[in-house]
Amino acid sequence: MERSLRAARGATYVYFVLCGTLMGAWVVHIPAIEDRVGISHATLGGLLVLLGLGAFIGMQAAGPLTDRLGARVVVPAGGVLCGAALVLPGLARDPWTLAGALLVFGFCNGCLDVSMNAHAVHVEKAYARPVMSGFHATFSVGGVLAALLAAGAAGAGLDPAAGMAAMGAAGIAISLATARALLPATPAESPDPAPGAESPAPAGETGTAPASKAAATTGRVWLLAVLALMVMLCEGAANDWSALHLKDVLGAPAGTAAFAYGTFAAAMTLGRLLADRFVARFGSQAILRHGAATAAVGITLVALGPWMWAAFTGWALFGLGLSGCVPQLFSAAGHADPAAAGANVSRVAGLGYVGMLAGPAVIGWLTHLVALNHAFVLLTLLCVTTAVGARVLRTDPDPDPAPEDEMAAVAP
Repeated sequence: MERSLRAARGATYVYFVLCGTLMGAWVVHIPAIEDRVGISHATLGGLLVLLGLGAFIGMQAAGPLTDRLGARVVVPAGGVLCGAALVLPGLARDPWTLAGALLVFGFCNGCLDVSMNAHAVHVEKAYARPVMSGFHATFSVGGVLAALLAAGAAGAGLDPAAGMAAMGAAGIAISLATARALLPATPAESPDPAPGAESPAPAGETGTAPASKAAATTGRVWLLAVLALMVMLCEGAANDWSALHLKDVLGAPAGTAAFAYGTFAAAMTLGRLLADRFVARFGSQAILRHGAATAAVGITLVALGPWMWAAFTGWALFGLGLSGCVPQLFSAAGHADPAAAGANVSRVAGLGYVGMLAGPAVIGWLTHLVALNHAFVLLTLLCVTTAVGARVLRTDPDPDPAPEDEMAAVAP
């Protein structure tokens, strides 16, 4: 295999770790920032809408730009912006400044996230076998790393703003140093006014496809986006409320509560490290269906279990079950039309991150009516719905004429 392709795969891993670490740095500091700003869970939930809105706007901007300019330009730019914006929530002193900080940070994170996923689609296509879950596993590694760093910083009494600034600066340096290893712009990424037209890849020859086929592809991408909304809302709930659940509902100390998210992220990492092999053997539909069902069991245990061990077990099952779901949805969207991979991933990721970053606001609003742990029953219902909707992956057409059986399991 060409050295440049291996280097591009390695660089993609680096950006996924970076994105997970930068986002995790915000997540694990939520309790401290919430206390310092002096807001309630419900107010925090409302502010998270702005984080999701910023991410959605950033994804919709970065997706077409990645198709037009290439990942080698857009991915490192997103990394630099995200690293620079990380410190802003740490500097906030009132709800208004926190709102502006979350909007900007969300936008920058969205640019990095969708561009690196679009690049991952092209790397997976070049490898002609499932590798997407492995990339997402390293995102979870970043979350674990952020949890460990934040727990150590909290124990040392370090101000959140100082820790977030240091991590952001490191992120900028890493993003710039890794950029050269990314794949250069390909014909599928060329600045074509009609993405997908005149693509040299057989799967991208949409200019000769009937209009009905193009419409069906677009409709299917939006169905994938709806599933991503539900799955990533569940992920966002774990990101934003897991530490608060242990602290406020079960009375855990701050150091222990921080590891609730770490447990979830570690389980996500383990599941994604194994998922590509299972996808190649059983198919993406089975991974999505059984994973969502496992997640439903886990979050139900969190919602109803009154013991600390039950909470940690439930968050672990929740992370393990969700681990393989999002990579299959992103991969399916990107391979639906490789010439428009960035635009299609931006649709799925954009709507999904509305759920991940803004959807948890619903949990905050529900705390007006029920206890925080009982609000998690909503997540059980979303996981069950996702398991039922997994059939959308059943008719995945293979975009590659190559006969690799492994790729046929995931590439639509």
